[in-house]
Formats: sequence, structure tokens, C-alpha cells
Amino acid sequence: MSSNPVTRDRFDAVLFDLDGVLTATAKIHAACWKKMFDVFLDRYGKGIGSELPPFDIESDYRLYVDGKPRLDGVRDFLKSRNIKLPEGNPDDSLEEKTVSGLGNHKNELVNEAISSMGVDIYPDSIAWAREMRDGGFRLAVVTSSRNCDAVLESAGIGNLFEVRVDGNTIHEQNLTGKPAPDAFLFAAKQVGALPERSVVIEDAISGVMAGRAGLFGLVIGIARKGNSRELLANGADIVVNDLGEFLA
Repeated sequence: MSSNPVTRDRFDAVLFDLDGVLTATAKIHAACWKKMFDVFLDRYGKGIGSELPPFDIESDYRLYVDGKPRLDGVRDFLKSRNIKLPEGNPDDSLEEKTVSGLGNHKNELVNEAISSMGVDIYPDSIAWAREMRDGGFRLAVVTSSRNCDAVLESAGIGNLFEVRVDGNTIHEQNLTGKPAPDAFLFAAKQVGALPERSVVIEDAISGVMAGRAGLFGLVIGIARKGNSRELLANGADIVVNDLGEFLA
């Protein structure tokens, strides 16, 4: 057990990422990214007469899509494969072969998975979040996912956070997604806390980069992928395997 570095004399708010920090939905997202991209890459490869390697659920997910807004993830992965697609229209399907079409299909797969399988949580991390709330901290969830409401309700933690900043908020407020700090800065403002008196908790490289870029008082990395060194190198002040390590 580690001593809890989040104390009321230093901080007023705790800003949590969702997938991989509080809920085990990161594996759902990774699987859905792979399923969507593998279908696309197979079809695209046949169209150009070349077999393309499939989406790597370890390296490609971590480097190009994890923690980012959905369409940014599509763009960044395609760029890594030197594939350029038109942006398309907001309601495009996979058949349209556009950035929006690929993103929409991935979202459909995620919603189907959440509906059929439900959402697993990290119990000790949830317990620590409740402990922080009971200790007087302002809590917000900050996620690039547009499935935030469905995930929180399915996990039974919809009432834990007074502010939700998700992919829909990012779009509506015209914010730049992670690794830019905009979403976290917006959440801190919504709960009435200064960045230097707010804690960012993230499991993604893009997330800890956002916390560091926003000059937040403390950035905690969650190394559920065995990536402690990467998180520390990209902006985390400290890294733990689970927030339960801070439980009183």
C-alpha cells in the first residue's frame, strides 16, 4: 500500500479518465478498434492488390488510438499506415471508406459490446474515488469516449461525479482532444478548481501528456498495461497499478 499523495491541503479536485482507470472498458475499445480496422485493412488491401498487416491490439492501440477522440484515433492509425481517406459525413457507414465511416462503425461495435456484456469496474479504484468524494474533493470524469453516460450507468457509478466531460462535450465545446489538455482544463473550470490544485488520473500515454501540458498539480498514471516507464516518460509524476494502493 502506498501513502495517499492526494491531500486536501494541496488539492481541491480529482479528474479521472474513465476507460482503464475506473472501468475495464479499455479492453472492449481495443477489441472493437481491431475488429473494425481489420475488416477495413482487408478490404483496402484487396482494392490496391496488396495484403496489409492487421491492427496490432498491443502496439497500434497504445500508440495511435488509446485515450484519443475517436476520429483522431482513426486519422492517426491510418497515417501510421500511410493511408489517406476523406473525412466524410457524420452519418457515414464503414462502406463509405471515410474517417467518419470507420469511426462510426467502431462506435457501433462498442455500444453492442456494452449492451451485451455490460461493464466491469476496478472495485478498489472506485472505492478510492468514493473516499476522495467523502473527503471533500470535487470529482470529474474526463474521457474522449462518447459512450461515457452508457458506461457510467452500466457500471452503477453514474452519481459519483459531479461533472462529466466526454467526447460529446469535446465536440460541442470545440475542444482539442488528448494529448492536448483542453478537456481536463475545461473539467477543472467546471468544478471550480485551479489546474495546479487539481489531480489528473490517466492510464493512457496521451492522457498523462495532457495532464502535464495543462500544468496540473499532480498527474497519476495507472499502469494496467505494464507501461510504467512510458507513463513516467510522458508526463506522469507517479505511477501505480491501481488506485486501491492509496486506500486508507
